Amino acid sequence: QVQLVESGGGLVQPGGSLRLSCAASGFTFSDYTMWWYRQAPGKEREMVAFISPSGGSTTYADSVKGRFTISRDNAKNTVYLQMNSLKPEDSAVYYCRTYYLSRNYWGQGTQVTVSS
Repeated sequence: QVQLVESGGGLVQPGGSLRLSCAASGFTFSDYTMWWYRQAPGKEREMVAFISPSGGSTTYADSVKGRFTISRDNAKNTVYLQMNSLKPEDSAVYYCRTYYLSRNYWGQGTQVTVSS
Protein backbone atom coordinates (compact mmCIF):
# COMPACT_ATOMS: atom_id res chain seq x y z
CA GLN A 1 0.00 0.00 0.00
CA VAL A 2 1.04 3.58 -0.54
CA GLN A 3 2.79 5.17 2.42
CA LEU A 4 4.21 8.66 2.79
CA VAL A 5 6.20 9.48 5.92
CA GLU A 6 7.33 13.04 6.59
CA SER A 7 10.14 14.01 8.93
CA GLY A 8 12.41 16.94 9.71
CA GLY A 9 10.03 19.41 11.30
CA GLY A 10 10.74 21.28 14.49
CA LEU A 11 11.14 24.64 16.17
CA VAL A 12 13.34 27.20 14.44
CA GLN A 13 13.98 30.91 14.90
CA PRO A 14 12.92 33.43 12.25
CA GLY A 15 15.50 33.51 9.49
CA GLY A 16 16.51 29.93 10.14
CA SER A 17 16.37 26.85 7.94
CA LEU A 18 14.87 23.38 8.00
CA ARG A 19 14.90 20.48 5.59
CA LEU A 20 11.84 18.28 5.42
CA SER A 21 11.87 14.77 3.99
CA CYS A 22 9.07 12.55 2.76
CA ALA A 23 9.85 8.87 2.32
CA ALA A 24 7.51 7.09 -0.09
CA SER A 25 6.69 3.43 -0.61
CA GLY A 26 4.08 1.24 -2.26
CA PHE A 27 4.27 2.73 -5.74
CA THR A 28 6.81 3.48 -8.45
CA PHE A 29 8.01 6.76 -6.99
CA SER A 30 9.94 7.89 -10.05
CA ASP A 31 6.77 7.87 -12.18
CA TYR A 32 4.78 10.37 -10.11
CA THR A 33 4.62 14.05 -9.32
CA MET A 34 5.07 14.87 -5.65
CA TRP A 35 3.64 17.81 -3.73
CA TRP A 36 4.28 19.58 -0.44
CA TYR A 37 1.34 21.25 1.27
CA ARG A 38 0.95 23.02 4.60
CA GLN A 39 -1.88 23.82 6.96
CA ALA A 40 -1.79 26.39 9.72
CA PRO A 41 -4.36 26.40 12.57
CA GLY A 42 -7.68 27.80 11.38
CA LYS A 43 -6.56 27.97 7.77
CA GLU A 44 -7.12 25.83 4.71
CA ARG A 45 -4.44 23.47 3.49
CA GLU A 46 -2.39 25.20 0.81
CA MET A 47 -0.01 23.95 -1.86
CA VAL A 48 3.61 24.90 -1.20
CA ALA A 49 5.48 23.28 -4.09
CA PHE A 50 5.44 20.35 -6.48
CA ILE A 51 8.02 18.52 -8.56
CA SER A 52 7.76 16.47 -11.73
CA PRO A 53 8.59 12.75 -11.75
CA SER A 54 12.09 13.33 -13.13
CA GLY A 55 12.71 16.35 -10.93
CA GLY A 56 13.26 18.52 -13.97
CA SER A 57 10.30 20.81 -13.32
CA THR A 58 9.29 22.52 -10.09
CA THR A 59 6.55 24.96 -9.12
CA TYR A 60 6.18 27.08 -6.00
CA ALA A 61 3.56 29.12 -4.24
CA ASP A 62 4.31 32.83 -4.45
CA SER A 63 4.62 32.98 -0.67
CA VAL A 64 7.67 30.67 -0.64
CA LYS A 65 9.28 31.41 -4.01
CA GLY A 66 12.97 32.17 -3.61
CA ARG A 67 13.10 30.77 -0.07
CA PHE A 68 12.03 27.12 -0.43
CA THR A 69 13.43 24.46 -2.74
CA ILE A 70 11.75 21.16 -3.55
CA SER A 71 13.88 18.27 -4.76
CA ARG A 72 13.72 14.51 -5.02
CA ASP A 73 15.99 11.49 -4.98
CA ASN A 74 14.32 8.78 -7.02
CA ALA A 75 16.92 6.23 -5.94
CA LYS A 76 15.85 6.80 -2.33
CA ASN A 77 12.11 7.27 -3.02
CA THR A 78 12.29 10.53 -1.12
CA VAL A 79 11.16 14.09 -1.76
CA TYR A 80 12.64 17.01 0.14
CA LEU A 81 11.69 20.56 1.00
CA GLN A 82 14.58 22.85 1.89
CA MET A 83 13.19 25.86 3.71
CA ASN A 84 15.39 28.92 4.19
CA SER A 85 14.74 32.40 5.58
CA LEU A 86 11.83 31.05 7.56
CA LYS A 87 9.15 33.41 8.80
CA PRO A 88 6.60 33.03 11.61
CA GLU A 89 3.89 32.78 8.95
CA ASP A 90 5.55 29.60 7.66
CA SER A 91 4.50 27.84 10.86
CA ALA A 92 2.20 24.97 9.95
CA VAL A 93 1.92 21.23 9.64
CA TYR A 94 3.62 20.23 6.40
CA TYR A 95 2.33 17.30 4.35
CA CYS A 96 3.55 15.50 1.28
CA ARG A 97 1.09 14.19 -1.25
CA THR A 98 0.94 12.02 -4.33
CA TYR A 99 -1.85 11.17 -6.75
CA TYR A 100 -1.77 7.50 -7.64
CA LEU A 101 -4.39 5.43 -9.44
CA SER A 102 -6.93 8.27 -9.28
CA ARG A 103 -6.58 8.75 -5.54
CA ASN A 104 -4.84 11.25 -3.32
CA TYR A 105 -2.43 9.97 -0.70
CA TRP A 106 -1.14 12.09 2.17
CA GLY A 107 1.45 11.63 4.84
CA GLN A 108 0.76 12.19 8.52
CA GLY A 109 2.45 15.59 8.48
CA THR A 110 5.36 17.17 10.33
CA GLN A 111 5.04 20.30 12.47
CA VAL A 112 7.13 23.36 11.65
CA THR A 113 7.13 26.20 14.17
CA VAL A 114 8.98 29.43 13.47
CA SER A 115 9.30 31.49 16.61
CA SER A 116 11.82 33.39 18.65
